[in-house]
Amino acid sequence: MSVHELQLPAGYRGRPAAAGDVGAIHRLVAACETELYGRAETDPGGIAADLARPGLELASDTVLIHDANGCLAARAWVNRRSEVDVHPEHRGRGLGAALLDWAGDRALRAGGERIVQTVPDEDTAAVGLLHSRGYEPMVTAWLLAFAMPQEPDVPEPPAGITVRSFRPGDGPALHELTEDAFDEWQERRKPYQEWARHTVERPSFAPAMSVLALADGRPVGAVLALDLPDTGEGYVERVAVHRDHRNRGIARLLLRHTFRAFHREGRPACTLWTHSSTGALDLYLRVGMTVRRSSTVFSKHLTADLPS
Repeated sequence: MSVHELQLPAGYRGRPAAAGDVGAIHRLVAACETELYGRAETDPGGIAADLARPGLELASDTVLIHDANGCLAARAWVNRRSEVDVHPEHRGRGLGAALLDWAGDRALRAGGERIVQTVPDEDTAAVGLLHSRGYEPMVTAWLLAFAMPQEPDVPEPPAGITVRSFRPGDGPALHELTEDAFDEWQERRKPYQEWARHTVERPSFAPAMSVLALADGRPVGAVLALDLPDTGEGYVERVAVHRDHRNRGIARLLLRHTFRAFHREGRPACTLWTHSSTGALDLYLRVGMTVRRSSTVFSKHLTADLPS
């Protein structure tokens, strides 16, 4: 169905998103996060990167729903996976169900065989809605935190390894390193520009807190960090170690460097997300991180016939 075919309650209207809507979408997502977590955790750069995903067409793959006063009440996008958010003041009116159905229909019409959506486990209403629409749990994601009441210790690097902060021009080599590392579990490799929008070209990217491990001058490990001012904490966006250099303590070494850098900037904690497909949870627990909360990645196979 198109945006104009959405069955919305009286007083609501839908339209596709535009690049100029990033600020309004960020405020909507921040309101949802604040209602659920007590604070906003999404930055505008992440919203902008999602809207610029390769293959995502704003006119057909996004929906914004406004109320009678022109306030943004809900939004959705779909491009292999989907995100749906409804402002807390507009819940219980069927907007989430309408957008979830739209996303599945749009993915099917675009030739998709499956749609994926991640939902916080605390959001029991959203979890129930996904179950009612035939979504099934696929993997578990965890938000981990490292509390820093004191400056963290940093171990010595292994023999032959040097550590330094990110420098301009490191992006292409780190793209190759991280995508190689993630090839073991991700569905597809991201082209450089898509990867960069979520990392080194994101406005919240923190180069001074992002560190590399080098062997013979070549990056063999990296931690890429974001400085998200609304959270008051550091955030790790990517952790990667070349397969030939694993089990040497490089990930722990780099994480500790990043933790210390954030601590010196007055951040009381640093967080990151991981999920069960990566098998990295035990690593982060050994580093001293603890699970703050969890989300579930739900998946639905799109096998229904399209309406004639």
